[in-house]
Amino acid sequence: MALGRQLPHYYEVLTAPISKVRAGSGGCCSSSPPQAWHALFLLGQILDHWFESEPLKATLATDAVIGAMASPHTPGTMQGTDPSPQAAANPRSCYHSYVLLHHVMGELEGRRGAWGYVAGGMGALSQAIAQAATARGAHIFAEKVRGVWETGAAWPSPQAAGMPLAVCHVLLGRDREVQGVVLQDGTEVRSKLVLSNASPQITFLELIPQEQLPKDFVQRIRQVDTCSPVTKINVAVDRLPSFLAAPNACDGQPLPHHQCSIHLNCEGIQLLHQAFTEAAQGHPSSRPMIELCIPSVLDPGLAPPGCHVVSLFTQYTPSVLAGGRPWDEQARNAYADTVFDCIEDYAPGFKASVIGRDILTPPDLERIFGLPGGNIFHGGMSLDQLYFARPAPSYSGYRSPIPGLYLCGSGAHPGGGVMGAAGRNAAQVAVKDFRHL
Repeated sequence: MALGRQLPHYYEVLTAPISKVRAGSGGCCSSSPPQAWHALFLLGQILDHWFESEPLKATLATDAVIGAMASPHTPGTMQGTDPSPQAAANPRSCYHSYVLLHHVMGELEGRRGAWGYVAGGMGALSQAIAQAATARGAHIFAEKVRGVWETGAAWPSPQAAGMPLAVCHVLLGRDREVQGVVLQDGTEVRSKLVLSNASPQITFLELIPQEQLPKDFVQRIRQVDTCSPVTKINVAVDRLPSFLAAPNACDGQPLPHHQCSIHLNCEGIQLLHQAFTEAAQGHPSSRPMIELCIPSVLDPGLAPPGCHVVSLFTQYTPSVLAGGRPWDEQARNAYADTVFDCIEDYAPGFKASVIGRDILTPPDLERIFGLPGGNIFHGGMSLDQLYFARPAPSYSGYRSPIPGLYLCGSGAHPGGGVMGAAGRNAAQVAVKDFRHL
């Protein structure tokens, strides 16, 4: 059968949930699970086949739900069928095994599936990209800084704050073709091509007039599932954590496990499910899933001598707390205290070593970094939001309904992660099109 241009729509029919609603209309996400998915991707069977250790199986299972408001038991995550009402109503039930694959694909310095730290912190990567661009003649005018001044009633101007100007909107011509961008102060930066690594929601729902886009496309972008359970906590400590399972050396020097990702509260898959269940009911997990990294062990310049930076990637935390309560300072600190109490059980003395912390809940991640719903992938990595359907059917090739406008961030194929694949692919498409302008 020749599908041709209908292939993206055929793929959506095969993979989409029974129904989707706009995020925020009845919960933080978007779908009801099709019954056919209940027998698919039984992660428990796969892990049971290859492994005996329950902690090892649970640790591997975390990568199937990382960044998703989903339980390992949720249909579609590969763990299996959970008959509980929470799983039946779970809006992330189509989150699936691809994320597990996504975290081990590729290679680093010739080592397949390996990960690495960016020397100087993640911000150094952005600076390296900027320096490479300017060295080849690029001019950097602005970056999106929405939310930087939202902490006070009177916002200073970007110029007074010494910050770059935000992009206000994409400039269009009479035939809807791209002509550049307009900055917050009214400055026009003219260009025949615009590549946006902002999320699809910001790119198409904020920077482009809605009437210039097809209605079905706008509806699809509004329906993208962006629910996130992630709260990120950055911690400054005055000494290395010493774990009961592997105490520190007498000289205080880092040990091999200090250079790795350390998973806590992952002794069993049921612990992960319980953490999800609490968040699904609007309560931060009382025993959250914690991924702990200490990048300063490999990059000592991140902290003063003897001190360290600890990065905590935790879930599950709902975007909106039970009863519609917002994430105020009291709620943030209460959850961080819970996380620290858990770490203390594994590494006594951790709480006493803390000299500073920065707590970023899902609303904070959206406000500060422009991540819709706080989603680290710019949208769920479920089958109905991948490949031909990312960010929307017929628009997975980086081009958009607006001639000259391209999507090159995590919301485009192949999705999130610090790998640059979406940007590289989008740039190749844009260069190809530019030759014909």
